[in-house]
Amino acid sequence: MILALPLTEKKDDQKVSAKDSATPEGSKQEPTSSSTPSPWAFAMAVLGMLALGVLIGSVTDQVAQNAGFPTVLLGSSAPPPEEEPTPETTGAEPVESEAAGGGEAATAATPSAIPTEAPLVEEPLPGAPKPEVPLVEEDLPTGLPEVKHVFVIMLREGGYEENFGKAPTSSYLGKELLKQGELLSNYFAVTKGELANQIALLSGQGPTPETAANCPTYGDVTPGTESTEGQVEGSGCVYPVATKTLPGQLTEAGLKWKAYVQGIEDGGASGQPTACRHPAPGTTDPNSTAIPGDAYETWRNPFVYFHSIADGPECAEADVGLPQLAADLKLKAEKFPALAYLAPDEAQLKTVVTEIKNSLAYKDGGLIAITSTQAPQEGEDPDESGCCIDPDFPNLPDNGAAAPPTGPVRESGGGGRVGLLLLSPFVEPETTSETYFNHFSLLVTIEELFELERIGYAAEPALTGFDESIFNAAG
Repeated sequence: MILALPLTEKKDDQKVSAKDSATPEGSKQEPTSSSTPSPWAFAMAVLGMLALGVLIGSVTDQVAQNAGFPTVLLGSSAPPPEEEPTPETTGAEPVESEAAGGGEAATAATPSAIPTEAPLVEEPLPGAPKPEVPLVEEDLPTGLPEVKHVFVIMLREGGYEENFGKAPTSSYLGKELLKQGELLSNYFAVTKGELANQIALLSGQGPTPETAANCPTYGDVTPGTESTEGQVEGSGCVYPVATKTLPGQLTEAGLKWKAYVQGIEDGGASGQPTACRHPAPGTTDPNSTAIPGDAYETWRNPFVYFHSIADGPECAEADVGLPQLAADLKLKAEKFPALAYLAPDEAQLKTVVTEIKNSLAYKDGGLIAITSTQAPQEGEDPDESGCCIDPDFPNLPDNGAAAPPTGPVRESGGGGRVGLLLLSPFVEPETTSETYFNHFSLLVTIEELFELERIGYAAEPALTGFDESIFNAAG
C-alpha cells in the first residue's frame, strides 16, 4: 500500500498530456471518461495488491513461527517485484501497450509472486521397515553358473583306480567320457556302506550300524532324537518324518526331483509295486540282492529310507524305474526335474548318458555328476580313507579317525577315494581338479546351485562346494 499511494496522486491532465504527446498529428483521439482509470493507474494498483500479498504472507509466516507451527516450503521463493519506473523518474514517454490495457499480454508480462510447487518426497516413518530393493545382476552371487538340471549318476562300489586310473574297468567311463568332462581326482566317499553314503548325499546324515550294512531289516531309526549338529541318533534304517532331505528342500522351493532306479519296474511280475518300492516296516528286505527276473535292490534306492518321502503321495510319481528316464527326457526343459538321481548298472551307463546329453533339459543348464557309492572296503586293497572334514558320527563312534598331521586326507573312517566326473557346458573337457571333495561337498553344491540351506554335515563350516575353479568353462 505504501508503494501505491504516490502513484495514485498523479493528475489526470499529466497523463493526458503525456498521452497526447505520443499521439501523431492528424490522428483522432477517442474521448476518455474521467471515471475510468488510466492504464498506468491500473498497473500501479496491481503492483500494490501484489505488494500487499507479500506483506501479509510475511506477517503470516512470522505468526506461524511464533506459534510453533512448522513452515512448509513448497518451492523456491520469487523475489519481490521491483517498482516500475515512471515517466517522471526516467524522462521517457509512456507507450501504450496491451499490457496497459489489462489483456493477456499483461498477465504474461507481470512477474508471478506465487512460488513454483516442488514435488513432495515421502519419508518412511521412524522404525518402519525399509522397502525391499530388487536384486540387480551385480548383486547376485558370483562363481556359480545357472545350472537348472543336475543329473547325479550313482554307480555301484568302485575305487578311483578302477574307474579313472590307467587301466579302468570301463573304457567308456575311464577313457571316452573322461575326455568329455572334468575329473575331480580327489573326491571321496564319506563312510563305510553303500546305502550309508547315498543317504549322506541326500540328507547330510552320518551312518548307523544298519545303513552301513545296507539295511537287512527295514526298521525305523530309534530313538530318532536329533543332536545339536542336526544328526538323527539311534540305530535302524528309516529316518523320521522331521529329518531334512534334499528332495524335501527342493519340494519346499517349488522345484521337482525324480529318482530312476534300475529294476524297480520288475516288481510287477511278482505283484509288487513298480514305483516307490520298499519292504513292509519291520520286515527283512527280500530285495537286498538281485534275484532272477528281478534286478531291483532296495538299498540302491535311498529315497525310500525317509518317512517324509516313502509315506507321501509324491513317492509313487517321483521314485520310478530307469526305463522312465527316456520318456521324461523328451519333455520340454522346464518340465524336467531340477534333480534327477540315477542308479544304473555300468552296462547301462552309455545309453543313459547319451540320452541325457541329447535332451533339452541337459542343453538348458545341465550338469551330469558321475561317481560311485564307495571304494572297495574288503579284498586285497580296501580303502577306508576320507577327507575334507572329520565328523564325529554319533551312531558309529568307532568309525571316525583323527586327521593326519598334514594334508586333508585321513587314513580311516571314510569310504575311500572314488573320484567324480562332471559333464556340462559349464566345465572344460579334458581337465582335472585336484581339490579335495566328498559326497557332502556334492550335497553342498546342489544346495548352493538352487539356493537352499545346508543340512546335516553339509552345514560344517570347513566344508566347501564346487566354485568357479570347478565350473571353469570360458564364458
